[in-house]
Amino acid sequence: MINLRSVIYQMLFHLWTVALSIVSLPSLVLPASVIWYISRIWSVTNFAILRWVVGLGYRIEGQENIATEPVIYASKHQSAWDTMIFPVIIKKPVIVLKKELQWIPLYGWYLHKYGCISVDRNAGASALRSMVQGARNAISDGRSIVVFPEGTRTAPGERGSYQSGVAALYRELAIPVVPVALNSGLFWRRRSYQRKPGTIVLRLLPAIQPGLDRKEFMTRLETKIEAAQVQLTDKSAQN
Repeated sequence: MINLRSVIYQMLFHLWTVALSIVSLPSLVLPASVIWYISRIWSVTNFAILRWVVGLGYRIEGQENIATEPVIYASKHQSAWDTMIFPVIIKKPVIVLKKELQWIPLYGWYLHKYGCISVDRNAGASALRSMVQGARNAISDGRSIVVFPEGTRTAPGERGSYQSGVAALYRELAIPVVPVALNSGLFWRRRSYQRKPGTIVLRLLPAIQPGLDRKEFMTRLETKIEAAQVQLTDKSAQN
């Protein structure tokens, strides 16, 4: 039954995404605020389909840590669900994504119009400078940044290498960083079509204030996120 529900969800997901992308093409020449609104509709609708077909919902913990001013949200990354949720819980966030995603027809156009920061992971220092400049522009527009410190998705229980990009953003922007833990990979695994029923939990942790040196910041960020990851994984295993 899980397999059948997963296939049905995938079909509905792609049909809805393509249909909305085509209908929304005129928005590409309209103000960016239109795209922000459409992206939220896309995510909310997909979550409704996910709950209805698969029985997979979500819960947000630590909502008191959602900032009213621009901050950096440094999040664990386990599935595509993680990129869909932030436009729902945060006002017009700018997400740092790998550059390859902007090459996808239609989808990539919307990412560009939305204002996502694309990173060429093979470009070294120039990619880092470009990311920081893009983040500065977003902050000046009153938008928060969402970055995945490990740079790629990791399976539940795994710990990737925390990359220097998040440290550069923390140093150069001099704004708080909100660590984010989640357990989406338990229900929506990487490179798997299966979507399992249950409740994904995303936990926003207290912000790390600016002013720490690089080593202390990275240690504190990784420790906070990974400790919360263990809690979320253990809690899910018990339920």
